[in-house]
Amino acid sequence: MSKNATKNKPPKKNKKRQQQIEHKYTAANSDRHVLYGLSVQNVEAEVDFVDATFEALKGKKPQSVREDFCGTANTCCEWVKRRPGNVAVGVDLDRSTLDWAGEHNLPTLDDDQRSRVTLLERDVCDTGAEGHGTNVVLAMNFSYWIFRKREQLRAYFASVRDSLADDGVFFLDFYGGSEALTEVEEVREQDGFDYVWDQARYDPISGSMLCHIHFKFRDGSKMRKAFTYEWRVWTLPEILEILEEAGFKKPTVYWEGEDPDNPEEGNGEFTPREVGDADLAFICYLVAEK
Repeated sequence: MSKNATKNKPPKKNKKRQQQIEHKYTAANSDRHVLYGLSVQNVEAEVDFVDATFEALKGKKPQSVREDFCGTANTCCEWVKRRPGNVAVGVDLDRSTLDWAGEHNLPTLDDDQRSRVTLLERDVCDTGAEGHGTNVVLAMNFSYWIFRKREQLRAYFASVRDSLADDGVFFLDFYGGSEALTEVEEVREQDGFDYVWDQARYDPISGSMLCHIHFKFRDGSKMRKAFTYEWRVWTLPEILEILEEAGFKKPTVYWEGEDPDNPEEGNGEFTPREVGDADLAFICYLVAEK
């Protein structure tokens, strides 16, 4: 994928440090959740975007966030670190991943921060009272693509709208471009290992896609199918239409600008756009106000 399609650009390392890292990771000693966080997520940048965009729209900083499909709750943890009083609710159906978050990520917080995180093993369409009333709901990493029928996705979006506070804002990300509709494998070098995004099978009739994430290591070992996703590839106009059908107002696309030194790469700055660019692969944010 191109144009900052993973939203994460690792910093440069010196040669000695790089050699140390290369010997650190192997398939035998690596944790897939750690590798995922290093390869795919940039929660600091995403929280920056949510903070700045919400304040621009509402004239104040948001205090409460619900992270749907939260996985290891990296964003929840980053959120409560930002400001005293920030609270986060993470929702996911995968008990084992929530347990991993409780064993690895929550212990990195101090007692006060930890008290402001709630993790719920629940359906994102029915989060209960604890998942209602937040300023922000997040659905990142295209996780909402698990809903393959229009009525299912519309029902999820409607449940999000109903659960938000009166001034609430829904933030999603979106992956598109012609490469999103192909069977392709991309290898991206990380510090000490390679991240492999594998679009293994795509059906143009149903729009269904089977994807895997693999990891390769400097010692020659591999972690194949560390993560597998079965979802529908949606188009951007469809998502915008369904958000409106679910009752959201002003669903807006925030498009990434170009790096002036390398037009094939993004600059990490996302701004409202009504017309996009026909990139082979792109990531954008969608922002929908209640």
